[in-house]
Amino acid sequence: MKIPQLADFRRIVVKVGSSLLVDARAGRLRESWLASLTADLAGFHRGKRDVLVVSSGAIALGRAVLKLPGGPLKLEDGQAAAAVGQIALARTWTEALSRHGIIAGQVLVTLGDTEERRRYLNARSTIDTLLQWRAIPVINENDTVATSEIRYGDNDRLAARVATMMSADLLVLLSDVDGLYDSPPDLNRSAKHIACVPRITPEIEAMAGAAGSELSRGGMQTKIEAGRIATNAGTHMVIASGGVEHPLRAIADGARCTWFLTGANPVTARKKWIAGTLEPKGTLTIDAGAVAALRRGKSLLPAGVVGIDGSFARGDAVVIRGPDGVEIGRGLIAYDMEDAQKIRGRSSSDIASIIGFAGRVEMVHRDDLVVTPQ
Repeated sequence: MKIPQLADFRRIVVKVGSSLLVDARAGRLRESWLASLTADLAGFHRGKRDVLVVSSGAIALGRAVLKLPGGPLKLEDGQAAAAVGQIALARTWTEALSRHGIIAGQVLVTLGDTEERRRYLNARSTIDTLLQWRAIPVINENDTVATSEIRYGDNDRLAARVATMMSADLLVLLSDVDGLYDSPPDLNRSAKHIACVPRITPEIEAMAGAAGSELSRGGMQTKIEAGRIATNAGTHMVIASGGVEHPLRAIADGARCTWFLTGANPVTARKKWIAGTLEPKGTLTIDAGAVAALRRGKSLLPAGVVGIDGSFARGDAVVIRGPDGVEIGRGLIAYDMEDAQKIRGRSSSDIASIIGFAGRVEMVHRDDLVVTPQ
């Protein structure tokens, strides 16, 4: 299978680990390396691509500011260090990106923000708006409130969840290793580098070791898990060394790395999830004009809805039927049932006056809609 090029992708998520961002021995930011990375990011941004960053480093920077000793931290100590470090991390990315005329937007997420559909829609909408404004979202797990029971535990899987949530077509994991080997290279000098993984098999999983640096909670095992999440959702993934300056340019120039490929694409994978995996919680009946609009690829507006049945909350899946009762499609509803009932049949411009806030113009956005073939 042909290995893709970075220039092939339109929406890229780049994950940066703590050990790359922070010099553990000196306890400070690796400023020169960060400057080289943001120069790479700015190049993609100028090329009209959407760029998102998933950045570790809040706890590491907090430890440095607070001058905490090395070694594992208790949960509450880690959360407190993150509270200090998140301010430093946000300032760091803001200053680095501003040198290229790019605005940074900080987004703190927890597991529930990508697992629960209501919060998933909120997070997706916020990040999508930042991208429309041509900002670069800088995303991190909210370590100040996450607990040991619900936290991701590493930003590799967080990055994969973000990539799938945002329908990114590429996830780049910058690491302290240059990809996957058939056995841990630190234990086996003759370990063979794997340049391309067309599909994650049990044999591929067996190649992953459990190594991780002092500042990183992740290892190759979590990177393989991230690869499974990403590729199942139609997102390619690449693991590459972040130990060099201009790490993205290095990938583009053919540096050693490991590509995890997918045969799908993010849009079709997400549509399949909506159409075939989620249990519908309600039904919307629409008029003939709305049916025609959906067939042309438009979103479903409240004006076209003539009937609502079931009990659903914002983000739930609903079935959409035409006036003859035939299923037209399925999608994720943008309103709770009570508000949907109030605005059905009405103009989108009336939404704020009816329900008291300016909700989405669409009742079901076309990105959250799967139309049944005729």
